[in-house]
Amino acid sequence: MGKVLVIDLNICNGCYNCQVACKDEHVGNDWSPIAKPQPDTGQFWNKVTDLERGQVPKVKVTYMHSICQHCDDAPCIPACNVEAIYRRDDGAVIIDPDRCRGNQLCLEACPYEDVIYFNDSLNIAQKCTFCAHLLDDGWTEPRCVDACPTGAFRFGDENDPEIMALIARSEPLKPELAVKPRVYYIGLPKPFIAGAVFEPDVDECTEGAKVTAQKVGNGKVYEAVTDGYGDFWLRDVEPGEYTVLVEKDGYLPQKMGPVDATKDINVGDIAVWKA
Repeated sequence: MGKVLVIDLNICNGCYNCQVACKDEHVGNDWSPIAKPQPDTGQFWNKVTDLERGQVPKVKVTYMHSICQHCDDAPCIPACNVEAIYRRDDGAVIIDPDRCRGNQLCLEACPYEDVIYFNDSLNIAQKCTFCAHLLDDGWTEPRCVDACPTGAFRFGDENDPEIMALIARSEPLKPELAVKPRVYYIGLPKPFIAGAVFEPDVDECTEGAKVTAQKVGNGKVYEAVTDGYGDFWLRDVEPGEYTVLVEKDGYLPQKMGPVDATKDINVGDIAVWKA
């Protein structure tokens, strides 16, 4: 039965335990025929990257995880001309360290960034193995999953009802690729439009104002209401350009745009005046 890994970015707190546990498991340890030792530096088979989004003061941080996706239709397998890469019955894609001849064709074939590394001293390609050596020894999960304190990493059989429920809430890292990855993500970052509304006449924040963003082209609408600090967040919007409208009873409506929400954007402070 195939294994899958689900990473919930919404509850990852950036503790780096997964990255450290991976290094602890593989640096200096020879788990042949699954993997040779990972170098002390330069390789992160499970890499955490702090993705800072937006502009001050409307900033969010998402902790992204780069890891081999263990694709069912992995491009690296046919790319290897010495047949050193294979997929196990449980779905884990393994680079046989004894067969690898260091031609690096797998690095070129992989459509994901920084998940396959080259070990110059051993002249082999290396990457995450789902800790297959531990699974073969009776473990139910890789070290990164075992080390996660928040439950952001979940690992199990793809037909398990609990795992299936998580997959239903997930999406692949690059949905445009037809490679059938076995790593799924919950909470992949999508653009937000943020800002603040205030009344310049009294120099106060405006609470309870309705903020509407309408996408240019398809007319899709997103709405939010300002909080006690006048702040608003329109989350998970489709990338593109928007017009932004601020409305509140007793005040003149304020419209701005086009706002480029191809990426996360802070539109700044929007002034409103009483009618």
